[in-house]
Amino acid sequence: MTPKIVVFAGSLRAAAYSGKTADAAMKDLALLGAEVTRISLDDYVLPIFDQDLEKDKGIPENAIRLARLFAVHNGMLIASPEYNASISPLLKNTIDWVSRVNRDHGRPLKPYAGMVAALCSSSPGRLGGIRGLYHLRAVLMNVGVEVITQQCAVPQAGEAFNDDGSLKDEHMRETMRKTCQTLIGQARLMPRENLA
Repeated sequence: MTPKIVVFAGSLRAAAYSGKTADAAMKDLALLGAEVTRISLDDYVLPIFDQDLEKDKGIPENAIRLARLFAVHNGMLIASPEYNASISPLLKNTIDWVSRVNRDHGRPLKPYAGMVAALCSSSPGRLGGIRGLYHLRAVLMNVGVEVITQQCAVPQAGEAFNDDGSLKDEHMRETMRKTCQTLIGQARLMPRENLA
C-alpha cells in the first residue's frame, strides 16, 4: 500500500521556517515512497472559531474542504512554528474548525479518525520550536489523531537550510528521514475507511 500523506505548515508568513521544514519533509516522504499532497493553509482561510458563528452560519466551506482532504489521506505531517512556547493561532483554529465537521452531504465524515500524524517544528532559537510540539501533540490526540513519537525540531532555522531547501546538518537530515519513515510505516498499518 502506498500511504497518502498531506503536508502543511502552521504559518503563512513569507519565507517561514515552517514552510521550509514542510518542503524538506515533503521531499523525504516522496523519496521514501509516499504519495504526498502539499497544501498551504492560505488556501483554506477560516474565521476565528466561534460557536455562535457556527450556529448562525454553519461550518465554513473551507473547513469542510479540509475535512474532506484529511479524510482521504492516511496521515499528515505538520511543520509547526512556535508562538510563545505553544502553537500558532492559525494552526489551532484550523484544527478546531475541522474537528467540527462530522457530516458531508448527509453522510458521516470523520476527518481525524484513524489518521496518523508526524510533527516537525522550526525556530531561530536553540530548541527548534520543540516546546510548541507538546501542545500540538495534545490537541491532535484529543481530536482522535494518533501522533507518532518520532519528531523533528530544527534549531537556528535561519541558517539550517541549503539553497535547494535541504537541511544542512547531517544529524538533522537523519532525524527528518526517520520521522518521515516512521510516519509512512505507521500509516501503512492504519488503513482508513474513507480512502478510495
